[in-house]
Amino acid sequence: MVSLQLVPLAIPEGANIVLGQSHFIKTVEDVFEAMVNSVPGVQFGVAFNEASGPRLTRSDGTDEALRQAAIDMATAIGAGHIFVVVMRSAFPINVLRAIKDVPEVCGIFCATANPVQVVVAESDQGRGVLGVIDGSSPLGVEGPEDKQDRHAMLRRFGYKR
Repeated sequence: MVSLQLVPLAIPEGANIVLGQSHFIKTVEDVFEAMVNSVPGVQFGVAFNEASGPRLTRSDGTDEALRQAAIDMATAIGAGHIFVVVMRSAFPINVLRAIKDVPEVCGIFCATANPVQVVVAESDQGRGVLGVIDGSSPLGVEGPEDKQDRHAMLRRFGYKR
């Protein structure tokens, strides 16, 4: 028997998250190194749920409130082998490649500042993440003015010249 649940994530104001799946206890240390090597001075917290052994939520970070937010999200999801990074002073685009290059990382479910609901399946064995609902559904198709706004925003953020 399997039950499905939607777990909303409480993302702190002004923060972004990366939610992914990993497979080994050294995830916390390696994601920590990926973060600090990608963006000097980045503020973040990371939490990882073990799936065997003592089955603890492991954590680290450079900011205590963000570390606690990552722990809160990981424990709310309650699935083994998932990790959550909560960051400020950086966008996921600044760190995502480095996180994906961590040997333990199997995949990324989302990287966002949008409201997120995690679709969790629960069985007698435990819990697993099936996917996420990231933000809201589209309201239409981009027009010429929307395209200009997108181009301007990317330049305002410094991602394009």
